[in-house]
Amino acid sequence: MLLTYRRRTLAPLLAALAMAGCATPPSSVPAAPASPAAPPTAPQAPPPSVAVQPPVSTQTQDFAQWIARFRAEARAAGITDATLHTAFDGVRHLDQVVALDRSQPEFTRSVWDYLDTAVSPTRVARGQDKLLEVRTFADAAAARYGVPAEIVVAIWGMESNYGSNYGDTPTIDALATLAFEGRRAAWARGQLMAALRILQNGDIARERMLGSWAGAMGQTQFLPSNFLAYAVDADGDGRRDIWGSMADVTASTAHFLAREGWQRGQPWGLEVRLPPGFDLSRADDALRQSSAQWAAEGVRAADGAALPDLPTLRDANLLLPAGARGPVFLVGPNFRAILRYNNATSYALGVALLAQRIAGGPAVQADWPRDLKPLSRNAMQALQQALQSRGFDPGTIDGVLGPATRGALRGWQRSVGLPADGFPTQELLDRLQQG
Repeated sequence: MLLTYRRRTLAPLLAALAMAGCATPPSSVPAAPASPAAPPTAPQAPPPSVAVQPPVSTQTQDFAQWIARFRAEARAAGITDATLHTAFDGVRHLDQVVALDRSQPEFTRSVWDYLDTAVSPTRVARGQDKLLEVRTFADAAAARYGVPAEIVVAIWGMESNYGSNYGDTPTIDALATLAFEGRRAAWARGQLMAALRILQNGDIARERMLGSWAGAMGQTQFLPSNFLAYAVDADGDGRRDIWGSMADVTASTAHFLAREGWQRGQPWGLEVRLPPGFDLSRADDALRQSSAQWAAEGVRAADGAALPDLPTLRDANLLLPAGARGPVFLVGPNFRAILRYNNATSYALGVALLAQRIAGGPAVQADWPRDLKPLSRNAMQALQQALQSRGFDPGTIDGVLGPATRGALRGWQRSVGLPADGFPTQELLDRLQQG
């Protein structure tokens, strides 16, 4: 993860300066008195000392000074001069990284649009083929860490389309740029220091340390700090190579999930159906109980059959990713472990459902409410402001749907007799604003 990308260089200055040097027209000279013709002389080349150097921008100077200061900090933290030369002698400030970091898309994708891509028939079929290709490595990782092979392959598919696109941005340059720019300076500085330790350990050469614009690396997109904590040398070559070794890629990914709470032998969850009149406010991450307890409340399998006895699923909550009109899932600790890889419900659901399909399991049975349109960021801010004005605290007014906003929306829905699913729609926003 974990998080997607590109590079930017610094160089049009020389061309502009060369153009300026050729722009002065020759001056006219009055005709000289008649005299014997002199032999022509060869043109004189300008002495080397008069070569004009391009100006250095203030940003370039500031970035160089920042790098010099960070070098000193890294040296004091135990990074060798050899590693610092390798990392920083050719380091570049990447303008596009700054632009991507500062951009906040106005519109969000609905969960069903996201899953249409994440679990497309093409990705499922390719995942089944890729699982056959890496079966030996994935099964070894599953035996060692208890994470099923199809889950590891699904993460591989989600993060880099099975290794075909893990980014081409130099990690050192991306993190140095983010740390210098300052919006997430403390985080980026920590990740940059971790990247230096990876270089110093000899796990990867600088030119091969590539990934997303945000610093996530390799085929399953580890941040440098996660690499240091979880990457595994499964092929025994003395390096942890999540770029080129599928033994290392699969083992490292499984190790991450195992360390972050994956429970061997448990399912991630399953699609379910709720009984008529069910209190939707109980579909809350904070309300967890066993599958047997949910079955006692009338929760059934997606096909209407009795909920299977899942003694291993003891700590499960209901998930309504599209509100009352969409599919319902019963999810447990392993779903939450996937969330720690990337803390987005759509992502975790994408991994879980892709793994299910790769293993030959069913697609989602219930229909998605495709007529609904997700709220824009501005509309979500308006909804948060309206909830706040009515005494329901949505947390920070930031246009992002988080637990506090869901809770506030549920509280308001209950107060006006609506199903308390906590799912924001334009209809609910209009009703809130109308009073």
